[in-house]
Amino acid sequence: MKKSSSLHHNALSVAGIIITMGIVFGDIGTSPLYVMKAILSGARGTIETDFILGAISCIIWTLTLQTTVKYVLITLRADNKGEGGIMALYALVRKRRKWLFALAIVGGSTLLADGIITPSITIVSAVEGLQLQFPEIQVLPIALVIVASLFLVQQFGTSAIGKSFGPIMMVWFGMLAILGFVQLVQMPLVLKAFNPYYAAHLLYHYPHGFLLLGAVFLCTTGAEALYSDLGHCGINNIRASWIFVKVSLILNYLGQGAWILMQHKPGVDLANPFFAIMPAGFQLFGVLIATAAAVIASQALISGSYTIISEAIQLNFWPKVRITYPTTRKGQMYISSINWFLFAACVVVILMFKSSSNMEAAYGLAITITMLMTTFLMLFYLVKTRRKAWYIVAFALVYLTIEGTFLAANLAKFIHGGWFTLFLAGMIAFIMYTWYRGRNIKNQFTRFVKIADYAQTIKDISHDESIQKFATNLVYITHADLKTDIETKILYSICNKKPKRADTYWFLHVHITDEPHTMEYSVDKIIPGVAMRVEFRLGFKVQPRINLYFKHVLQELVAQHEIDLESGYPSLRRHHIPADFHYIIIRRIQNYDFDFPALEQFIMDVYRWLTKTSTSDIRAYGLDTSNVTEEKVPFVIETGKRNVLSRVK
Repeated sequence: MKKSSSLHHNALSVAGIIITMGIVFGDIGTSPLYVMKAILSGARGTIETDFILGAISCIIWTLTLQTTVKYVLITLRADNKGEGGIMALYALVRKRRKWLFALAIVGGSTLLADGIITPSITIVSAVEGLQLQFPEIQVLPIALVIVASLFLVQQFGTSAIGKSFGPIMMVWFGMLAILGFVQLVQMPLVLKAFNPYYAAHLLYHYPHGFLLLGAVFLCTTGAEALYSDLGHCGINNIRASWIFVKVSLILNYLGQGAWILMQHKPGVDLANPFFAIMPAGFQLFGVLIATAAAVIASQALISGSYTIISEAIQLNFWPKVRITYPTTRKGQMYISSINWFLFAACVVVILMFKSSSNMEAAYGLAITITMLMTTFLMLFYLVKTRRKAWYIVAFALVYLTIEGTFLAANLAKFIHGGWFTLFLAGMIAFIMYTWYRGRNIKNQFTRFVKIADYAQTIKDISHDESIQKFATNLVYITHADLKTDIETKILYSICNKKPKRADTYWFLHVHITDEPHTMEYSVDKIIPGVAMRVEFRLGFKVQPRINLYFKHVLQELVAQHEIDLESGYPSLRRHHIPADFHYIIIRRIQNYDFDFPALEQFIMDVYRWLTKTSTSDIRAYGLDTSNVTEEKVPFVIETGKRNVLSRVK
């Protein structure tokens, strides 16, 4: 196996920019649907010119400082062989501090929680636009049908319709810019919003200005997606397309502000200026385009959730679950358990909150925490890459202050719905931590010995004809990082549980690298003529299809005349029948005579339950169940002083 190429399109091109439009900017691109509406609902009084100018100024400078500077200019440079996202960033810095796993878990879980709220609020917001033409229309049934269709189609793949995502989003952003510009030329006064004075004036002089930051923050909630989708589109295409996207967004926000200033009078409904700025004859078409953009934004979040879970599995943050690839398109995956969990959660959100206005209270709090975790991990990355001290300090002061302020403002949403996203994030984080900690606890009891000390024993078993041959080739999965070592549980399986004679023993080791797409292997003859070790070095985004990869290794070894794969039985060898292989998968279980301390026992109990819901190693490694035996062995535990029975007469 050779190192695979990255899955992204780094080269700047028109096609790359169009693809980027459809993949990266759906979330942040649909924010005009609800941001100004959320600001107006939080106005709590008379809407004045300075208020609107201040709100738009906050939006402009949030998009500039948070999205443009932090993500587009700085964070996108922290790529892991072209891949981005909080898990990729963690993989870059995890060797510096062991406790950094906590930041990755918190950031990943809140990002997944955001992936539940985004489809709900964007689709409901878009469908609500129909009420301008049809006031009596029922929004929730339509939204639920769209959401159900979106999740149902995932299992069949979205590559066919995905080709239209880019052009549709180009139309969407063009529509945003034109609609905003038409209003802007009628009220150019709103251009004053580029002056940060108005943002400061709103925050310091308006009675509830600080709390409005919770609504303002919604304009940048999709910024994390820019980083997460780095591997799909490349830094150059994201940066180039962001110029057009940002201009379109700001023009639309300015246009909505201009419309509010022109129309704000008694009896005029300012409920959602996004649809109100559309000409009456255009509104129905505008709603259709908005709905399409909302579906595309939702698709991006769903695909992003699959990617996060896939990476979390490789980084030992999530139980192994079945991952399928419904199309031939590279990088497109489908995780059934996550798909239906997201669907159920979206349905609950829609039925619980009923309108996009109510969902705004639940939106933003979780993603603020994700951005804070990214900032902390970025600080370690900047230290690792030896950036100048003043640069690191400035980055920390600016973004911990900005995001800390947004977090404080969003915490006001907690009782109004923010608790729901934090509950979801907490549930996901609990699973991640339990799985990570449970594996670490279990690994503490893994014992390794030098295989050289048992080489003669294994040779003797291999040549002992009094022992019934178990298989010609016996294959074990080993977790020993050193090729000189082997687990005692494997020796126990070969020598003690039931002596297993084989002509050749194979020990396969899978090393997950911090690079995303590595696909390499090496072979060592650890006991000449009897035992061989194959080391697979796979990137954290590569699926460990060990059965497939091992066959590839065997074919290359045969081609290079290093091994003979014909059967060792004379009757079969005469007809060139291939040799047989048998896998042994060893699962360790807790000893009946041993209990962990209370907290660790609780973690291990939950961990054991999670293993029952996860995909077995047999399926995870892509093994043929017909030639696999699963064995259970107890932990090898040294507990120190034990109670000893005394013999009495």
